[in-house]
Amino acid sequence: MERRRGIGSPAAAAVVVACAVLMMIPEVSSVRYMVGGGKAWSPNVNYTEWAQGKHFYNGDWLFFVYDRNQQSVLEVNKTNYENCNSNDFLHNYTTGAGRDVVPLNQTRPYYFICGNGFCYGGMKLAINVENLPPPPSSSPVKSNVGVLTYTFRGQIVIPAVFAIAAVWDSFRRVW
Repeated sequence: MERRRGIGSPAAAAVVVACAVLMMIPEVSSVRYMVGGGKAWSPNVNYTEWAQGKHFYNGDWLFFVYDRNQQSVLEVNKTNYENCNSNDFLHNYTTGAGRDVVPLNQTRPYYFICGNGFCYGGMKLAINVENLPPPPSSSPVKSNVGVLTYTFRGQIVIPAVFAIAAVWDSFRRVW
């Protein structure tokens, strides 16, 4: 007697179990912001207006795109940001390619300016990086399914049912 491959195969069961486990993992993602949107990092852009309404979280990234022969990306303190002082910067993110990525890996205010006098034309950005808010608490939701009295918004019960069904199916023989 020959066993047919398909839904009942151990490989298919492993895939279903893996998918069920992945569904239980909470979603975490970081965002890469292109500074200035379509206008990029260039003079005469209001970066305060661009940043307004955006939430920057620990783990996000800023992507600066600019003319590498003219501009730069300097991280400075608040005083140097307000005075457009590029002489005493904290970090120079300018790599020479005009495509610089800045990781936002600390919860604190960040201040960026462009050197070469462009800061006076508005090429400066101040943002505040926060920790991600905690996920909403999942309270049990009542269900009228007999044994499955409580489902935690489908995060445990549904993947568990799929996993059990896959294992059960993998042991069943098709004659």
